[in-house]
This record gives sequence, C-alpha cells and structure tokens, in this order.
Amino acid sequence: MTYAFAWYLIRRCFPVFVVVLLFNKGIGAQTTDWLLDDRSYKAEIKQEAEDIILSNGLVSRTFRLNPNLATIAFENLVSGESVIRGIKPEAEVTLNHVTYPVGGLVGQPNYAFLVKEWIEQMTSDSDAFRFISYETGVPAAPFSWHRKRAAPTDAVWPPKGVYLKLDFAHTDPEISNLVISVHYELYDGLPVFCKWISVVNNGDKEVVINNYSSEILAAVEYSVSVDTRNSNVPKANLHVETDYAFGSMDADDANAHIVHWLPDPDYLTQVNYLRNNPCLLKVSPEVGPEFTLIPNDTFTSHRTFILPYDSYDRERQGLSRRRMYRKLAPWTLENPLMMHVRYADWESVKSAIDQASDVGFEMLILTFGSGFNIENDSPEYLTEMKRYAEYAKSKNLEIGGYSLLASRTIDADNDVLLPDSLTPVFGHSPCLGSSWAHDYFSRLYNFYRVTGFSLLEHDGSYPGDVCYSTHHPGHRGYADSRWNQYQIISEFYQWCRSQGIFLNIPDYYYLTGGNKCGMGYRETNWSLPRSQQVIHTRQNIYDGTWTKLVTMGWMFVPLTEYHGGGEAATIEPLNEHLDHYQQMMMSNLGAGVQACYRGPRLYDTEETKNMVKATVDFYKRHRSVLEGDLIHLKRADGAGLDYWLMVDPGGHEKAALVVFNPTNSQIEKSITVPFYYTGLADTVRIYRDDVFAKEKVLNRKYEVLLNVSVPAEKWDIYFFR
Repeated sequence: MTYAFAWYLIRRCFPVFVVVLLFNKGIGAQTTDWLLDDRSYKAEIKQEAEDIILSNGLVSRTFRLNPNLATIAFENLVSGESVIRGIKPEAEVTLNHVTYPVGGLVGQPNYAFLVKEWIEQMTSDSDAFRFISYETGVPAAPFSWHRKRAAPTDAVWPPKGVYLKLDFAHTDPEISNLVISVHYELYDGLPVFCKWISVVNNGDKEVVINNYSSEILAAVEYSVSVDTRNSNVPKANLHVETDYAFGSMDADDANAHIVHWLPDPDYLTQVNYLRNNPCLLKVSPEVGPEFTLIPNDTFTSHRTFILPYDSYDRERQGLSRRRMYRKLAPWTLENPLMMHVRYADWESVKSAIDQASDVGFEMLILTFGSGFNIENDSPEYLTEMKRYAEYAKSKNLEIGGYSLLASRTIDADNDVLLPDSLTPVFGHSPCLGSSWAHDYFSRLYNFYRVTGFSLLEHDGSYPGDVCYSTHHPGHRGYADSRWNQYQIISEFYQWCRSQGIFLNIPDYYYLTGGNKCGMGYRETNWSLPRSQQVIHTRQNIYDGTWTKLVTMGWMFVPLTEYHGGGEAATIEPLNEHLDHYQQMMMSNLGAGVQACYRGPRLYDTEETKNMVKATVDFYKRHRSVLEGDLIHLKRADGAGLDYWLMVDPGGHEKAALVVFNPTNSQIEKSITVPFYYTGLADTVRIYRDDVFAKEKVLNRKYEVLLNVSVPAEKWDIYFFR
C-alpha cells in the first residue's frame, strides 16, 4: 500500500484503523491526498542500472535501455495498480509509406500481464529505430502566456517538473540521417505524463512523414466480456487527451480523431472470445500529417497527456481532470465578468462601457449581430475601434469582439472541397489553407496589433474539416489538409495567448491557448419561459462542471429576446423582472461561472443598478472560493432544493454551500455537507457572508448536518472556514 493511497483511505473510509496502521509502520513525507495538498509530490528522473525512472510519488514510468529502449513499467502509485500489461514500441512512424517502430521490445509470451523474468528474454525488433542517447531537463513552455488578468498566484507557466528526451536512429541507409526523439514531461504534484515526438532530418533528401503514433500502450482493460454483443465496453481507467483537439465541447469527442482504443492483436489470452476488447491505446492522427521533411528541418508532433485515475469515483475523476487543467492550461483560470453589447455604434458602446464600469463588470464583447466587423481593415475603422478600446481602458475595462470562422461559405475557390458524399462539419466552411483564409488571419493579426482590443470570441473555429483541393496555397491535397489547417489555427491562438488576448472559443482549444468554451447548453432554451431558463442554467452548470473547471465554461443570460419566446422569455424591461435577473446572476456567480449578459444595457433604473452592483460585489468578496472546484450534491429538478458545494482547500474560505429553492413555497431541509475536499478535518466555522454563525464538529466521514431554510424562489449561501 502506498502512503498516498493509505491517506486517501484514512480520509474516506477507515479513519481509526488506518491511522493506527500508518503509525505502526512509520509515516513518510508523502502522506497527503494530492488533491488537497500536492506540494510534497516532486517529479524526478533517476537511473538505476539499465533503467531510467520518471516518478513524482503519484505515477511512475520505467524505461529499460537495452537491447532497445522500452517502457517496462507504468504504475499508478496512489492505487498501487499497473497501467500497462505489456511492452509496445515507444512510437511508430510511417516514412515514405513504410512504417517503423521506435524502440520497444518483442517476444512477450502473454499480454495479460508482464513479469520481470520475461523482460530479460525479450529482444529488439530488427525493423525498429534503436535508442542512442538521452537528455534531461525541465519543462519548457510550448508557447507564451501573457498574464493580463487575475489568476491564482500559484498558477505557474510552464508547470514545474522534469523533462526527458530519448533519441533513436536507424541503420537503414535510406533513413540513417534521421533522428527520432521521444519527449516526456512529468510535473510536480500531478499524475500526468505529457509525451510527443520529433523528427530531425540531418540528410540531404526529403522524407515524407505520412503518419505516426506517438503513444502506444497495452493498457490494463477496465472490464472483460466473453462475447462482443456489449458494444459499449468501458475503456481503461485513464484520461487521454491531446492539444490536437477540435470539433466538440467535450474532450473525448474532440480527441476521437486521434485517441484510439483498439483491440490488441498481441493479446491472445484475453477473455473476449473474438479478442476485441478495446485495450490497446494508439494516439495517432487518422489523416496525415503527410509532412514533407526537408533537409535540416524538424517535424514536431502534437502533445498527448495521460492521466491515470486513482479511483472509479466520478467526482474524484473529475477533480483530477480539473486539477490537470489548472496546471497545464492555467489561463483557463482567468474569469472576467462579461457583457455582450448588442449594438456596436459609438453611443451604444460608450453607454455600455459606462454601465459596466458602474456595476463592476470587467469586459465587453461586441457581440454577433451588433454591426461589429473585425474584417474591416480600413484605417478609419481601425482608428474608431482604437477609440473604443481607449475609452474602455479609461474605465478599467477590456473590450473585444466576435468573428465567425467556420459554418459560413466564401466561394467555390476558397471553401473546403469535398466529394459529394461528404459535407463539412457545420454544413459550410472556408478552408484555412485557402487564399481567403490567409487574408482573413492577416486582418485579425493586424486588428489586434493596432486597436488595443483584447478579446476574441471566435465562433465555429476550425472543426477538423479535411479538404481535397490541390490548389490552395496552404496545403497540397487531402492527406496534409487537416494537419496544416490545424497548425494555422493553433499558431494564431497561441499568438493570442502570448499577447494576452482573451479567447472565447466554442470548441476544445484549451491546450492551445483557449480561455473558455461553452459550458454546454441548447441555445433555443433561452426562448423558454424565464422560470424554466433558471432551472436549465443550474442543470447546465451542474452537468458541465463534472470535467470542466467553473472558469472554463461560459453560460448565457439573454437580457433581450433571443431565439424567440416573446415577453415571457425576456428579462427586459429589467426592473420589471428584477427577481429573475438576480436569480440568473446568482445561479451563475454562485458557481463562479461567467455568463454572456447579452443586451444593450445592464440596468435601466437605479434599483436595477443597485441590485446588479450588490450581486457583483458579493461575488467579488468571495471570488476565490466561488471559483474553486464544484462538488456535486443535488442537481436542479424544479421540484425541490438544488445545491452544490464550492471548495478551495488552500483558501481562507474553504467552502461555500450554495442552495436554491425554485418552488413557490419556503423549504426547510437538513443537508449533509461533505467536507473531505475542503481539507478540513476536525471542526468547521460557518459564516453568513462575513458574519460568524456557528461552529460544528465534523463526523468520521468529514461531514456535518446543516439545517437550511430557503424562501420561495430564492437562494442561500453558507461559507465555511
């Protein structure tokens, strides 16, 4: 039993027994749950005889150097489980239509498990690239992050940890001048390995990289089934995602084109009769890259991030992923209050800036349909937009605007070209390798360099469309079209991140610099009656935050009519629907979620202004805990109380219980509040806003029973220290 896992048991299951167990055995330095305090889990690289070991006390990966380098162990040190059941190549690369393994060993007699004695007898594949050397270091940032907005002071970029580079070469004269490097990063306090490959051409001939697999794992299966009628077989207990993600607001969907779970042809002893259990992980683009590597040039692949879960509990798995984003995409913690300004003329924008400043908002977006045109590069228009930005800055506000990329058509020469049997993801789309796209991105770069705008809401974005055109300047044909288009969009987003430009992108571009994606909602639901909208709002937040940080997803508050619904669906006139307006604000801000408040104004009377400002001020007083992790307690159903617990174990306020009553009657209820993920162990002090109310003793499950009384169609919040 690892000390970390034993501590987890202490906190969750068997306090007295396991405390005695650890006391008798002697507790080492690393006894804390990493989700509560990760400071003791430092990444390191060490060599022991013929092995190199990457470890941080949470996960470890061991490489045998001879007769060829191979991963011989990949362990989850918290659960004590092995992640792999066999040895595979470190990578595969298809060069000039011939596929070569990179590293690895062959000759394992049984792929159900791996024992040390077998490793000693295994040999190198004669076709494989052979290990020649390694280097160590620390992680380097793949792109810059200009910290322009408030984010936790402990958000570090690049993340701290260790870096390992493994070099391989081949004896075949046709490719002997190539060096393939396999790169690893392991981070402090995070059970995540990052991996990518690069290829250097030291020869005098071009080589085409048709395809590659940068990670291949014979993973331990999640479950087994004798027959194959069970089509929804769970994958191994790992989270795998890449920075080559697009086409979805969900990580698994956005990576489905590159993260593949396949049957393992070497696993002959598996229980499944047809040997179809999807327990072989291959991370490989399904199209391309078809990259022509010229002499003295380098090809660098996407990056893959592998997080072995230490539990099968849904909340703990979600918290693990959210911690990964905190460390590997810390810009997602930037969380400004945003208004979507309905009209883009000077008087409307000036009024919106004044109102936003009055009530404490932090950013304005010239929304879709407002008349804002980021593609207008006339000197007069750019000068006018610079005037907008300067006025916003004078009021301590940022300003940005909307642009549509995909889901529109340009013309036959510039749209993606597909066979008649295929259509673009959004029905229409320009090709990012076309002449139009080159001009489009040039205009965007120039707009932000000239105007001082600092936000882009980039609708559609690139969803992964391939293109069969052979005439677009940005790609040669189908095989390289996806890879090249993705390089164009990712380089733009990374440039934006380096300039401090906030990115709202309705797609999973977090690991290439995106700040926010949609939390996940159906737009036409904002045409429903107001009382239904507020329930959907809390359902959307509850559902979206299983895997997203609360700061990663935006929501929506339609101040004016949106997708129909008439008066029953709209908040305007604001003062006539003040209670609903505040309910919508608290439903979002009570979870640290920023919504797009879309309309021409934030208030229409002094009473409305006072309500909005008071609500914003309340949120800002408790911002740290309200932007913590959301613990899911009771999903909104409209029939009774719904509630969640926000936790911030490193903060002054450790937790906030946010309770809503959607019914037309007051409700009194006893709620069991779990405090494990707050880090509190003995007692908890309960506050109403900043006023102390009472102190309670936690039971052996780190819980307290709290009696609440919530008026009809209202909410209540309890803070804990």
